[in-house]
Amino acid sequence: MPTTTPATLPSTAQSVDTLWFTRCPVPTASGLAHALGWLAGRYADLGVDIGVLQDAPLEIARHHYDHDLVGLIREGGNVPAIAARAEGARTRLIGLTWIDEGQSIVVRGDSAIDSPAALRGARVAVPGWAATRDTSMARAMALHGFKGALGLAGLSLDDVEFVELPLDPVVPPGRVRAERAAPRFPELDALAAGRVDAVYAKGAAALEEARLRGAVVGIDLDALPARRSRVNNGTPRPITVHEDLLRSRPELVVEFLVQSLRAADWAAGDLEGVREVLAAETGSGADGVLLAYRDGFHRTLHPTLDDERVDLLRTQKAFLQRHGFLSADFDLDSWIDPDPLRLAYERVSRRD
Repeated sequence: MPTTTPATLPSTAQSVDTLWFTRCPVPTASGLAHALGWLAGRYADLGVDIGVLQDAPLEIARHHYDHDLVGLIREGGNVPAIAARAEGARTRLIGLTWIDEGQSIVVRGDSAIDSPAALRGARVAVPGWAATRDTSMARAMALHGFKGALGLAGLSLDDVEFVELPLDPVVPPGRVRAERAAPRFPELDALAAGRVDAVYAKGAAALEEARLRGAVVGIDLDALPARRSRVNNGTPRPITVHEDLLRSRPELVVEFLVQSLRAADWAAGDLEGVREVLAAETGSGADGVLLAYRDGFHRTLHPTLDDERVDLLRTQKAFLQRHGFLSADFDLDSWIDPDPLRLAYERVSRRD
């Protein structure tokens, strides 16, 4: 079980002169707003610089996981966000997105695993624990991915054999990860070597790499109708903000959401433009984007706080609690602040 470290507050909201946001290798409206230049342009008007957290030095980029940075608006995986809140991080949840992103159970080309029922008795890859709960996303994703697939056949995690794979030190995505030459997709190495029968994969880069290695999709979770079976680190994906920033500089938070909503509107009418941006954002080629993102995904980038998405996040939180990823429980509903998103929608509506 990983250890945890206490959080420290690096600055105050009033002293923030640079706003940081996460730019994970996944489709997000905020990533599109950045690529289109809208975030930089609007914050320049407000006298604030905007920076991509993943392009920052390690001492800043590491806050991708603990959110111990007042000027950070984080649209990223829910495992770090939920784990940080459980640790007492002073964050608020201001939006949720749901973008299906190629969640699959990948197998060797000669495998007989072609349905959830066929997973019974299989050796499945599960990454080991990272140093902290909030950086143990790879383990959480694999466990929940297999749980979702098995559940479609009335099976559980008890019906497969876990093969735990050593985990290399976790570093934030982006420039720091590239500089340290972090290995990509070690689970696929284990699959190719015959040490496991199936691995969980998601996203354009993973599916593209699997295909290059001769692996195939045995179970396409995105193609199945049960959305609850696809609840995982990125589904739903939360937008969180430090409560000090929200209280002292609410206009910075609302404008972030305004530009994200504008970008989501743009994306709904320009699929090819979105795919072009995503090929760069995800670190894959055009083929990987086509494999992972389908079925009108570009029309569903708008953040909401609707009951369905909140309930699906509640499902993820319960899973993380049950499997040891959270140090403590917390009340999900009191984490939510709906006002910034409501104000952003009102502002966009007035501009139309």
